[in-house]
Amino acid sequence: MNLGYFTMPIHPPGRNYAETLKEDRAAILLADRLGFTEAYVGEHVTDAAETITSCAIFLASLVHDTKRIKLGTGTLNLPNGHPAQLAANVSMLDNMLEGRFIVGISPGGLPSDMEAFENLGRDRKQMFVECIDQMIAIWTGEPPYNLKGQFWNVSTEKTMIPEIGQGMILKPYQKPYPPIVITAVEPFSAGVTAAAARGWEPISANFLLPQWVRSHWPKYAEGCKQGGRPADPANWRVAKTVFVADDERTAREYGRGDKSPYRFYYKQLLYKLVKAGRINLFKPSKETPDHEITLDFVCDRLIIAGTPDQVVDDLLAFREETGDFGTLLYCGIDWVDPKLASRSMELMAEKVMPQLNRAIGGARPAPRPATA
Repeated sequence: MNLGYFTMPIHPPGRNYAETLKEDRAAILLADRLGFTEAYVGEHVTDAAETITSCAIFLASLVHDTKRIKLGTGTLNLPNGHPAQLAANVSMLDNMLEGRFIVGISPGGLPSDMEAFENLGRDRKQMFVECIDQMIAIWTGEPPYNLKGQFWNVSTEKTMIPEIGQGMILKPYQKPYPPIVITAVEPFSAGVTAAAARGWEPISANFLLPQWVRSHWPKYAEGCKQGGRPADPANWRVAKTVFVADDERTAREYGRGDKSPYRFYYKQLLYKLVKAGRINLFKPSKETPDHEITLDFVCDRLIIAGTPDQVVDDLLAFREETGDFGTLLYCGIDWVDPKLASRSMELMAEKVMPQLNRAIGGARPAPRPATA
């Protein structure tokens, strides 16, 4: 199992913005030094807690200071942009990283962003599909472009001057384009099937109960079958909220205590999802009453916090419930205590993952059937 990193991020509103940006950047630089294989960064425009407004711009700041880690958009919220601009930005970033780049895409999920970009009430899923289809057409096609859609048109037919290069959008470094991933945030996600059929790979969200994470595998296998390719657990990424400490008391207090940044993270997320009518994501069944979904309920089930040995045991239990997957994405949390936050990442890379991989036998099992 590989170790990656995913951050939305979520910081307490009112924190110094420049400092939080430095902190988010420092976490990924540390992940690179520790051997994390990938790092994904989210984006939102209208949120004082989720403060990275452009994941592409943020990743560009890391290009020359990272060495091995692959960087990913987590995600580009396609309905909020324009396919020509997005395709060009991806091409530029992929060339800057010389292929160390993964494109994460989604329809976006923040209602205030939808309102700001005039997407409330629009068919954002159809906008998402049209946008990525046009982006792929730009990457794989040749100018002058003449792409017609319901939401966007892209053309340089009237103004192209081929002898000087005017009217051409540059190609990505990776051919025909970088790997594409999508985030899966719903149980039994139909989007996972559609994505897998197109050759894309899923990231299962960290705020889903293990049983709902498990529901993504058969949907992924179904899509792979439609696309005529094997369903390999190595291609499945699963995000998880983890804190590792040298002692149990620190793990308990910083991981779940009243002043815990992990507790703050889920307090923010629970409030937002309840307001958006998506409390079902935290329910173990449809019959679970809303009043039972408290902050304690969510934190107890979604945060893994402990010493290295305890975290290994909890992750093995989690994997036993979800089934095998290829990359565990450690979730970035506000650094209330930078020493504890960085120490957690160190312990995760240097203690937890070696023990975890020894426990599961190092090599991954063979691809399993859709009914697994």
